[in-house]
Amino acid sequence: MKSNSKKLSVNLINKFNVGELQELCKATEEAIEKGIGFSWIKPPPRQNLENYWKGVLAMPQRKLFIGSFEGAVAASLQLVFPNKSNEASSFSASIDTHFVSPWARGHGLARMLLEAGEELAYQNGFSQILLEVRETQNRAISLYENAGYIRWGELPAYHIVNEKVVGGYYYHKRIDKKQ
Repeated sequence: MKSNSKKLSVNLINKFNVGELQELCKATEEAIEKGIGFSWIKPPPRQNLENYWKGVLAMPQRKLFIGSFEGAVAASLQLVFPNKSNEASSFSASIDTHFVSPWARGHGLARMLLEAGEELAYQNGFSQILLEVRETQNRAISLYENAGYIRWGELPAYHIVNEKVVGGYYYHKRIDKKQ
C-alpha cells in the first residue's frame, strides 16, 4: 500500500473488502458520466458494473489497483499481463481502466496509481508498458507524457462518443531501469 499526507492511498487487491465494490462502482459511474475514459458512453446498470469488477478480480492476468481519497474508493488502474501463449510479447504489460472520479481529481492519485502499476510490472519482470487513451482525455495524456510515455501511434477512428468519431493515441514506456 502507498499513501501520502493528503489522505490518498493505493492498494493492489485480490478481493473486495466491505463497501469497496459499491464505492468503486459509484466512482466508475461518476467517471463515465463526466466522459473520463472507459469504453462506456453512459453508465451501465449497477449489476453489470459489479459483475465487471468481480470479473476483473477473477482473471489471473489482470491486477487491480484501487485508489482512495479520504477513505473512499475513487480510482482504479488495471495492470494486464500478456497471455502465456503470447510469448513474443512476454516482456510487455498493459495498463487498462485507469481513472480517477471527478471529485478526487487534482491530488496526485492518478500518478500514484500509475507508479504502483509500473512498479508491479517491473517486479514481475516486464520491461515495457503499453497503454491507449482517447485524444479528448487531455489530463490523462499530460500525465502519461510527463511520466515518460512515448506516443507511438494514432487511430483517427478510435471510439464513437455521442455520435462523433474520436481519435485515440497509443503509448509505450520502457521500465527496465536500463533506459
